[in-house]
Amino acid sequence: MTGVVDVTERLIHVEDLTVDFPAGEPGGAGTVRAVDGLSFTLTAGRAIGLVGESGSGKSTVASALLGLHRGTGARVGGTVRVGGTDVGAASERELRALRGAVAAMVFQDPLSSLDPYYAVGDQIAEVYRVHTDATRRAARARAVEVLDRVGIPDAARRAGARPHEFSGGMRQRALIAMALACEPRLLIADEPTTALDVTVQAQILDLLHDLRHETGMGLLLVTHDVGVAAESVDEVLVMRHGREVERGPVAEVLGAPRDTYTRTLLAAVPRVDTPLGAPRTGAAASSPGPAGEALLEAVGLRREFRRGRRTVTAVDGVSLTVHPGETLGIVGESGSGKTTLGRMLVRLLDPSAGGLRYRGTEIATASEKELRPYRRELQMVFQDPVASLNPRRSVGESVADPLRAAGVLDERRLVARVRELLDRVGLDPDRYDRYPHEFSGGQRQRVGIARALAAEPRLIVCDEPVSALDVTTQAQVTALLAELQRELGLALVFIAHDLAVVRQVSDRVAVMRGGRIVEQGTVEEVYGTPSEAYTKQLLAAVPALDPALAEARRSARRTLPASAEGMAVA
Repeated sequence: MTGVVDVTERLIHVEDLTVDFPAGEPGGAGTVRAVDGLSFTLTAGRAIGLVGESGSGKSTVASALLGLHRGTGARVGGTVRVGGTDVGAASERELRALRGAVAAMVFQDPLSSLDPYYAVGDQIAEVYRVHTDATRRAARARAVEVLDRVGIPDAARRAGARPHEFSGGMRQRALIAMALACEPRLLIADEPTTALDVTVQAQILDLLHDLRHETGMGLLLVTHDVGVAAESVDEVLVMRHGREVERGPVAEVLGAPRDTYTRTLLAAVPRVDTPLGAPRTGAAASSPGPAGEALLEAVGLRREFRRGRRTVTAVDGVSLTVHPGETLGIVGESGSGKTTLGRMLVRLLDPSAGGLRYRGTEIATASEKELRPYRRELQMVFQDPVASLNPRRSVGESVADPLRAAGVLDERRLVARVRELLDRVGLDPDRYDRYPHEFSGGQRQRVGIARALAAEPRLIVCDEPVSALDVTTQAQVTALLAELQRELGLALVFIAHDLAVVRQVSDRVAVMRGGRIVEQGTVEEVYGTPSEAYTKQLLAAVPALDPALAEARRSARRTLPASAEGMAVA
């Protein structure tokens, strides 16, 4: 899209928007109000961020802009105009013309948004043909053009690849390319970076920034990450329970918020730009640090996987120690080997080579019978509590599993202990018989922590335990881990791609890349004076709450080597 942009053109005009969803079972009585009296405008060339926690109504607003609630049973009130089209009164034909040609949407999960059976280029070409009179040949050429524009290397060849052959960052770029194919005047991006590593997230945000300034398109960015908003928009609208809480220029709202809720939201955001001497709020705040004998020691750990005729090395010669009561943070991008390492540390995976000593005993090659005395003491909290909890069993029964494995067979004692554990992690003990789908994401993660605690462990490996959570829920979970660590003397291995969270909770940090530890040391050493270029690249990619600092980091990123993950095949 080229030419002069009419900055007075109203791309979005929302007035007194309400969205009600049916409550309970289909056909049941009552409604739930997801959006309640929201009004805002967006002019051409500008960007606004809808910010809030899960359930605040921000994604519901984004869907209402394109009429996506039509036919779902939702009741939409108020006025919604996009590119001059009255969305509520538009016919299906008018809505089809609006979607893609005037306004396009990029969703959070690119894998579920792309058809796994068709080449990425063909899918983009099809979208282009729906909205234009282009020939198949012209549509394929347009697909290659936009893939090249969003930074897909060797776009002509990669257009023939299927989604599973792309990395997460490349799939998100492909979705943006699809959105750009028809040169829309408005791009709606719903949590476009939530599932991405920090460096890939930075690449996507830089891409959106550049596209907006080059084409003059408007941007509506939906995000729960305040730092992402600071990087990307001119204005912020903070939502809570479907209502506007605060709105204004991004520097004003994030620099001097007026509303208590906005201040609470900002206070929960982990930072890497606070002074290193400032007290940390995570587990590191009161842990004793690496004094005395190591609780767990890995020496030259290696893990290989067979991929057909190939052998892939996921972890390559990693050595580290974990001391009683301390938190060791492990950071790195997807594919760096973090999760594989974490699973080896608790012997859920067998090392291919190397040594692993727990309390002075070599357990790297121990049989299951030899491991049995240590199983209770080495526990793991997984990234996705939905996948790690059986949907057909109550949460109480899931928490009880380690107790039954330890020989607690008296049902009264067992139930009492589980209720105590649920209460300990901040859940209502009376919800023992409820099922995982009846809990929020943060509550399900608390169930996972309760299950790990049931075995009375001495070390817990936490694998991305807060990556899918809102910042306030994230802060609650990290605070819970810190409290449990203080009370129980736990050692924690905290695995994450979010450097700010790791800085907040850790005593020492190990940075992984390509299966190896490229740098490790105290938090002050790694974050204050990093020695490796890769660590500097990771730190430069962390979103900043200060828009001026965000712009400075964007400029700095242009001088650093590009992340391999964003360009690599998955």
